[in-house]
Amino acid sequence: MDAQKQLQTLSEEFQGLQTELEVLVDARQKLESQQQENEGVQTEFAQLDDEANIYKLVGPVLLKQDKTEATMAVNGRLEFIEKEMSVLLPWPL
Repeated sequence: MDAQKQLQTLSEEFQGLQTELEVLVDARQKLESQQQENEGVQTEFAQLDDEANIYKLVGPVLLKQDKTEATMAVNGRLEFIEKEMSVLLPWPL
């Protein structure tokens, strides 16, 4: 019976770890999606001239934003996402 209890305990621990891994993988996939979106925006910004109009959606309103400010915001988001991904799951999926 002792071996059976030990097996049961190990099985429960494994299921807990499996659930935790699923949560981490889901979070990592969301971050990767956000990373791809921001990289796409970064690419679009690179193609714009410095005088291009850029608007940011804030609630129901579009606010005009300076290209430098918008580029810095996207770069900052990408840095944050990369840091979060390295902490969450340090290996690629």
